[in-house]
Amino acid sequence: MTKNELPLSKDEILDAAEQVLRRYGSDKTSVVDIAKVLQVSHGTLYRHFESKAALREAVTSRWLHKSIAIPLEAIASETGGRAEERLRLWVETLIQTKRKFAAEDTEMFAMYANVTVIEVEMINTHVYRLIEQLAQILERGMANKEFKQCDSRAFARAIFLATSRFHHPSHAQEWGMGSMDEDFESVWQLLLGGLME
Repeated sequence: MTKNELPLSKDEILDAAEQVLRRYGSDKTSVVDIAKVLQVSHGTLYRHFESKAALREAVTSRWLHKSIAIPLEAIASETGGRAEERLRLWVETLIQTKRKFAAEDTEMFAMYANVTVIEVEMINTHVYRLIEQLAQILERGMANKEFKQCDSRAFARAIFLATSRFHHPSHAQEWGMGSMDEDFESVWQLLLGGLME
């Protein structure tokens, strides 16, 4: 059996697509380019993904899950220490991760930034997952009496939105500005004041 006769898994296709997208960028990558790497016809890929856009969405969704959601979940799931410290670590990790990808994984970050505008449902799913992680930290803080009682999901959403300037890709051009750290500290103190007993 030759390579092009073997059945492909979605992960194999996504691995190849990610590799090609990083090399050529989203605009210049075609389904044919990805098929060549896999040594199959482009029709084979269309049996798994209906279009280039669907393939790009799947690559971005997997990248967000592996690179952002899973590492943040590890922070949210920790049970030791103070909830206030964990909350700050979670938000700062999100911010630093996005900045790192913007600087070091430019093609994937550019595709992600583009997808945030086009694939609203997929991004909403990702954001919901992150807000649930924040809510988990807030609930632990309320249980420990570090934070006052509140609607954890509503406050988690407020934290996510209030800090969006520091992690949303549409603000990436601002991240190098000298005042960003001071601006974040001001926002953080305001949020923390709303949480404390």
